[in-house]
Amino acid sequence: MTERERSQKLADENSVLVKLILPDTELDGEPLDELDGLATTAGTTVVGRMTQRRVKPDPSTYLGKGKVEELQMCAEASEADLIIFDNELSPAQTRNLEQAIKLKVIDRTELILDIFATHAQTYESRLAVELAQLEYSLPRLKRMWTHLDRIKMGVGMRGPGEKQLEVDRRLVEKRISDLKNDLKKVQDRREREVSSRRDVMTISLVGYTNAGKSTLMNHLTKADVLVEDKLFATLDTRTRRWRLPHWGPVLLSDTVGFIRNLPHKLIASFKATLSEANQADLLLHIADASSPEVLSQIDAVHEVLEEIGIKAKDTLLVLNKIDKIENRVILDRLQQQYPHALAVSAITGEGKEGFAQTVSDALSRNFRDVDIETGIENGKLLAYLAAHGEVITKTYSETKMIIHCRLPQRYLGSINEPGTIVTEHEHQVIDDEATDSEASDSIEEVA
Repeated sequence: MTERERSQKLADENSVLVKLILPDTELDGEPLDELDGLATTAGTTVVGRMTQRRVKPDPSTYLGKGKVEELQMCAEASEADLIIFDNELSPAQTRNLEQAIKLKVIDRTELILDIFATHAQTYESRLAVELAQLEYSLPRLKRMWTHLDRIKMGVGMRGPGEKQLEVDRRLVEKRISDLKNDLKKVQDRREREVSSRRDVMTISLVGYTNAGKSTLMNHLTKADVLVEDKLFATLDTRTRRWRLPHWGPVLLSDTVGFIRNLPHKLIASFKATLSEANQADLLLHIADASSPEVLSQIDAVHEVLEEIGIKAKDTLLVLNKIDKIENRVILDRLQQQYPHALAVSAITGEGKEGFAQTVSDALSRNFRDVDIETGIENGKLLAYLAAHGEVITKTYSETKMIIHCRLPQRYLGSINEPGTIVTEHEHQVIDDEATDSEASDSIEEVA
């Protein structure tokens, strides 16, 4: 079954949404609103909702026995084809629920993987999604005998029995190994591509899904990046050129949106895609200020950044979609909580005054762009600069060399050798629009 056919199959299904609310569950708004958005993005029609509060999940069916019976009646009354849980179910719990309700049951992780599979456009993102899907499916092969066609790289229905199941398991494990090798090659190539751009400052847009990152990128760079009012509309990194005061052209990258409880396997699979953010000089964390769950969404992004190892990177918070906030007291409270955040609207342009200058200042605050003149024999200093900063160019004369480098402020104090001169590097702003256009086209091909 092709991705288009599988997506159409989902679009024909009616779904009932279910959430088990545990004592430590944080609720900012309606408990099933986000799952509703995910289900709608996947193409299903939501025909029912159900929640239950419990101290802990039932080990066999996740919900209590009475709630399972109520769910079955609700599904029958609403003519549902699919049950979607906003929780992570074990393979046994999913199997037991399907037997009790007589309908297909998927959890939040499987739903997100479905959406990613539908939206993946490039070779890299398709590899990442397939790997995550197979790693998720491997412990669930027994349950999937009745609908193996939902696996993107399905192993096919060849007959029942433990022997055949073991054959399929080995095939899936072999495919997982091949995908990891392919993704490693893609990741190495992308890192080389990103590193090759180090003569230009790089900024990455990160944030919760549907926070308006692509819209803001279009507004800043006049690009034509896909914009949809859907969760995970962007899965593939796109890079465009953006002019900043005192810097000239910088590279601005749009990345995949995050979400709370993002499947760990999916994060690992998309490591190559996120290498743009990992190597960026500055992150612009875009948050939907109009969302009632904006605080928890900001926290969720911090958690994902920490998981992929880039939380410590210099970050500027951008409160987007302020045009959708009817009560300005809400915005005032957000700005009190995040006093250094920028409040903007990517749609109307509100708040854009000083935006570029603030980003430019943020790029400058933690490091210095300097020229260091020293003796040609000073290999020790050259090694020090390469280890702690970024050596951009080296110019040699008979006795001297001038090193243009970017170095964190804290390391400059250690450069105090006699005969060594440190001066600020003078930036040259490029005004040649034709050259800029050609470079932008080249960047798009790489991205």
